[in-house]
Amino acid sequence: MSTAHISANKGDIKETVLLPGDPLRAKFIADTFLEDTIKFNAVRNMFGYTGTYNGKRVSVMGSGMGIPSIGIYSYELINFYGVKNLIRVGSCGAYNEDLKLYDIILGMGACTNSNYAHQYNLPGTFSAIASWDLLYKAKQIADEKSIDVHVGNILSSDVFYNANPDVYKKWKSMGVLAVEMEAYALYCNAQAAGVNALTILTVSDSLVTKLETTSSERETGFIKMMEIALELI
Repeated sequence: MSTAHISANKGDIKETVLLPGDPLRAKFIADTFLEDTIKFNAVRNMFGYTGTYNGKRVSVMGSGMGIPSIGIYSYELINFYGVKNLIRVGSCGAYNEDLKLYDIILGMGACTNSNYAHQYNLPGTFSAIASWDLLYKAKQIADEKSIDVHVGNILSSDVFYNANPDVYKKWKSMGVLAVEMEAYALYCNAQAAGVNALTILTVSDSLVTKLETTSSERETGFIKMMEIALELI
């Protein structure tokens, strides 16, 4: 079985999938944390792997940048491969001055400037939220590992280079912690299909302090969020 974007056979992909945006981060997770791995996808170089973590089989696959990309991959994983738990592990830009580089955020809900939910023809604005079971368990795991996490609202933005560099202040004034580009579509697809989704983010840069990590640090340095995500399987 295959789709236009995933070349995996039936059974290659497990019910729990970690979704980093960067396919090289997917490779890093597979090489670093998993044993007995198989590579189930390389279409468009969007690498996907399945391996064993603490005796359990789990999959990891890149999802690309932006709502359209993760919208495609998460939809196909859910509706064609039977995935039940989708855990985004990504980077974000902090809106709150109390957030430091490498801090971890559990995305309880996702705001957006995207029109992604228009497809559902709803008579209002849809609130895209994480699955409570995954969110609650992730917080418990973080506490057990003595990893400090922030839990709250994030923004999934269609715009990376905004013509108004101060627009983040409006979202900050509403308590939004940070910006990324994928969670809203992931949450919509999961809720529409009745499956579970959670976004775990590591702060890679700050719109307040202007500090930022390097691309190599983003690829291989966000270990704590990966450990939390893998314990969710």
